[in-house]
Amino acid sequence: MHQKVVIIAEAGVNHNGSLELARQLVDVAAAAGADYVKFQTFIAEHNISRTAQKAAYQVDTTGEAESQLEMVKKLELSRADHLALIAYCRERGIRFSSTAFDTASVEMLDEFDLDFSKVPSGELTNLPFLRQIGALGRPVIMSTGMANLGEVETALDILVAAGTLRERITVLHCNTEYPTPMADVNLRAMTTIGQALGVAVGYSDHTLGIEVPIAAVALGAVCIEKHITLDKTLPGPDHRASLEPHELTAMVTAIRNIEAALGDGRKRPSASETPNRAIARKSIHLAADRPAGHILTASDLIMKRPGDGISPMEIDSLIGRQVVRALPEDHKLRLADLV
Repeated sequence: MHQKVVIIAEAGVNHNGSLELARQLVDVAAAAGADYVKFQTFIAEHNISRTAQKAAYQVDTTGEAESQLEMVKKLELSRADHLALIAYCRERGIRFSSTAFDTASVEMLDEFDLDFSKVPSGELTNLPFLRQIGALGRPVIMSTGMANLGEVETALDILVAAGTLRERITVLHCNTEYPTPMADVNLRAMTTIGQALGVAVGYSDHTLGIEVPIAAVALGAVCIEKHITLDKTLPGPDHRASLEPHELTAMVTAIRNIEAALGDGRKRPSASETPNRAIARKSIHLAADRPAGHILTASDLIMKRPGDGISPMEIDSLIGRQVVRALPEDHKLRLADLV
C-alpha cells in the first residue's frame, strides 16, 4: 500500500440511500484517478440509540426534525447494494472499499475480501470492534479524529495483539468537524504520530478545499482520504464538506505531481537539468589580451559562461602558470594553453 500515495475518494453516505447516486460517485472517483472509492457499511440500530443527539454540523445540514438514528437509517446500503457496487467498481476500473461500524457489517465486508479494513475515528475507543478488525489480519487504515496520542497508541496495540502486523497498519491524522477550521487541522500531528509510534501515516481530510491534503503528502502522508459529492448543495450531513468532481480531479492531479516532485531524497543533478550545467555555470576566461610567456595572476582571469571549460573552483591551480602562446581577451582557457 505504501509504494505510492493511496488516494481514497470517500463516497461515504453521500449517495443519500440511492444506488444510482452511489454509482455516479463511483464514476466521479474513477474519472478523477482515485485508487479507491469508499462507502460506509452499517446497521443503524446496531450503532445509534434512539436518544443519540446529532452533531452540530448535522443539525446545520439536516435540521432538527429527525433524530440521528432516523437520519442515518435512510443512508444504509444493503448487501445487494454492496455487491452491485463492487461489480460496478470492477467495471469502472477502481477499487471498492467500505468502512464498517458494527459487528455484522465487519463480518459482511470480510466476506467480500477487500484490500483493507478501515477503523473510523468514532470506533477508536471501541475495544470489541478493534479486536474484531485486528483478528482479520488484513491491512488496516485507522482514522484518529478526536483522539490523543495515548488513545492512538492503545488502539494500535489492540490491533496488533489481536493479530494484525504493525507494518500493515496506516494511521490517518484526522479532525472530525465538518468542515474542519484551518486553525484546528494541526497537520504536524501527523508527523508526530509517525515518529512516536513507528507507523506509516496519512491524513483524512474534512477541510474545505484541497490545500491541506496536498500539504499532507508533502509532509510524508502515504494515504489521503477525502469526501466526494456530486453537488455540495444536496441534502445530507456530509455534502457541504466534500469535493465536487472538478475539485477531486484537481486534488488527485496535485497529489500525483507532489508525489513525483518529492523524489528519492538524493541531491544530484536531474536528467532534465544536466544540460544546463554548461550553460548556467562559468569557466575561467582571460580578462585581457596576454602575450606568450605571460605568468598568470588573479587579475588576468575572469569567470564567464559557458561552464564547459576549466571550473572557477580550479583558479588557485592556474595562478603562476605560464601562457604558451598569445591569447586574446575573453579566451576560454584550456589546460593546453598553459605550462
